[in-house]
Amino acid sequence: MKKLITLTLLVLFTFTSNVSANEWDKIRIGVEGAYPPFSSIEKDGTLKGFDIDIARALCEEIGAECVLVPQDWDGIIPALLARKYDAIIASMSITEERKKKVAFSEKYYNTPAKFARKKGSGIIISKAGMKGKTVGVQRATIHDNFITAEFGDSVNIKRYGTQDEAYLDAIAGRIDLLLADSIAMDEGFLKTDKGKGWEFVGPGYSDPKYFGVGAGIAVRKNERELAKLFSLAIKVIRANGVYHRINGKYFAFDVY
Repeated sequence: MKKLITLTLLVLFTFTSNVSANEWDKIRIGVEGAYPPFSSIEKDGTLKGFDIDIARALCEEIGAECVLVPQDWDGIIPALLARKYDAIIASMSITEERKKKVAFSEKYYNTPAKFARKKGSGIIISKAGMKGKTVGVQRATIHDNFITAEFGDSVNIKRYGTQDEAYLDAIAGRIDLLLADSIAMDEGFLKTDKGKGWEFVGPGYSDPKYFGVGAGIAVRKNERELAKLFSLAIKVIRANGVYHRINGKYFAFDVY
C-alpha cells in the first residue's frame, strides 16, 4: 500500500511539474529543536516532536532520505538561503513578509496565538490593562510582530532566542505575560509542572495580517517545485492516515 501511495505522489508530481520527484533522493531539513511539542532535543541529542515526525513522514512519502539539521530560530531563513539545508520545517507561519524571501508549501497545520498570565495577577488583555507590563515573546516571530504593532506603545517587550527562555523568565517572575502559539504554550508549558502557576487569558489571535495562513514548509524561491512536492505529500499523508496518527501522538484534536 505504501509503495502505491508513493507512486501516486510521483505520478501527480509528473503531471504538475517540470521536475521529477526522483531528483530529490536526499532532502536536508532545517528544524529548530527548541519549540516543544513541535520540536525539541532530548538529552542524548535525539530530535522529537510533531514537526520532526511530519518532516520524516513527508520525506518518506517523497521517497527521499531525510537529513535533519538543527538551527537557531534567528538564523533559520538565512541558513536556508546560504544552502545549509533545502527546506525548513519548524512551525514557520506563511506570511506575506516571509514570502518576500522564501517560497512555501501549503500549510500543514494552523493554530491561534494566545496570551498567558500568572494566576491571580488579574491582568486584562487591553492596552489599558497591560500598560507598563512586561511581555515575553520569541524574537523575530509572528508573535513578536503582533505585540510590537498592536501593543508596543503600552507594554515592555522582552524578546528571547527560544520559547523555553521565555518560560524560564516567566517562572522566575521577570515577566508579566507570555505571548506564543496557543498549542505550543499549552502543551510545552501550561500543562507541565513548571507552568502550573500560569493560565491563558484573553482571546485567540489569528489575523492573517500578522499570523499568516498556517505553518508551511519554506524553500528557496528558485526551488518552488520542491514546495509543490511537499504540498502534494501533505495531501497524501492527510488522506492515508499518517497525518492523523502523528497528530494523535501529540494532540487531542486536529491541528490542521
